[in-house]
Amino acid sequence: MIAAAEAPAFAPGAWLYVHPERTRPRPDGDAPRLVLFDRDGTLTVDDPPYNGDPASVRLRPSAREALDVLRAEHVPVGVVSNQSGVGRGLLTRAQVESVADRIEQLLGRFDAWVFCPHAPAAGCACRKPAPGLVLAAADALGVAPGDTAVIGDIGADVGAAAAAGATGVLVPTAVTRPEEIAAAPRVAPDLLAAVHSLLGRGPA
Repeated sequence: MIAAAEAPAFAPGAWLYVHPERTRPRPDGDAPRLVLFDRDGTLTVDDPPYNGDPASVRLRPSAREALDVLRAEHVPVGVVSNQSGVGRGLLTRAQVESVADRIEQLLGRFDAWVFCPHAPAAGCACRKPAPGLVLAAADALGVAPGDTAVIGDIGADVGAAAAAGATGVLVPTAVTRPEEIAAAPRVAPDLLAAVHSLLGRGPA
């Protein structure tokens, strides 16, 4: 995996990785200048939970197609992921990195990865629905939070987007609660539809 960078002050303790050849965001247009994805349950099937085994990575439907569309439009892409398994003593940093490497083998390069390694009780500023991960990714890639979108499968993902001033899109799965769907500002049936809606090509 690419070398870690120092997380900004508003996300202390987060793990930040930025690709040295990252995509430069387009200067204009109505589409987001950065799209961030949740990892577990959004890009990958969240089974087993707290996955530290690259061989167990399975992709969600249309994940590759959605990323291909964004890359064709020169929109930077990143991942913002709570990894409380680290704080719970169930995962190591090396395991989190190895799973990220496997995802990049399957889905291509991401411009940034930002992880929260803290347990829920830690009270950190980065664990979603706090805005720290979203703000750190946007800051690292030189994009204003208001020009950023976050796609995830649970309320914490769209909550983090809202707290950061970004646009949130919910792509429900079997674990998404009905109240999270009802409260989401935008809902899409799958990742490809979510991306098309952000690009103004269809409803969400």
